[in-house]
Amino acid sequence: MYTKSDLLRHIEEIGIRPEDTLLIHSSMKAIGEVENRADGVLDAFIEYMKPGLLVFPTHTWEQMNNEYTLFNPLTEPSCVGILTNLFLKRPGVVRSWNPTHSVAALGADALSFVAGEEQWDNPCDRRGCWGKLYDRKAKILFLGCTFSSNTIIHGVEAWNDIPFRLTEDFQPLRILTPDGRILERPLRRHDSPYGDVSKHYTKLEAPMLATEIARKGKIGDAQSIFCDAHSMVDLTSTFLHWNPDLFIDDLPVPGEWYESFKKKPV
Repeated sequence: MYTKSDLLRHIEEIGIRPEDTLLIHSSMKAIGEVENRADGVLDAFIEYMKPGLLVFPTHTWEQMNNEYTLFNPLTEPSCVGILTNLFLKRPGVVRSWNPTHSVAALGADALSFVAGEEQWDNPCDRRGCWGKLYDRKAKILFLGCTFSSNTIIHGVEAWNDIPFRLTEDFQPLRILTPDGRILERPLRRHDSPYGDVSKHYTKLEAPMLATEIARKGKIGDAQSIFCDAHSMVDLTSTFLHWNPDLFIDDLPVPGEWYESFKKKPV
């Protein structure tokens, strides 16, 4: 069984710095047996990241639909795992008002980080939290999961105007604010005639590891990938400039596209 001390050591060894902005995609099952279970995992990350900004996705895209339209950021459960739902309940954690792709954050400037999501009709707008990760040169940890969970790449495709990634129509979603107001927030949804393109985001793992934009490590039992979000977005944007249809299939990214790139350590 892993203790908090074990996890703190693993977090440091993979290269995370306490002052980072760190977003974590997670699989609790992959981590294995931990003292105090999922709460023990959160305890370790919260303690380690105290000087920085700790962020978890708290998505609700699975349940929001044309019939279930009211998003309450204070009570709506996340559809992306136990760690995200427990994180929402921690003291000081604040959540963005994004009806489908919210995030929760803990840190000195968490409120300013999550602010403004109700303004945008793109679930991963460049001006919202997913774009702020790029601006802050954040790090992303894939804790026991793969790049198929790489939400920011949905944003990168939209920011590069890749066609057929968002619905033409707007879903009539609403936000119940903490002070009791209801805000209308019609929102486009991720959609593609090619199916779930995110399953092909895993093809980014090879180039990101080869250029040292990402590195592998273990936290508990979880095989994990730690990645520089800013560099990943830039290199992915270059790939999409060369091939806008990059993610419609599982063919690997050609090695010559990235072999000459200067290595950028995480």
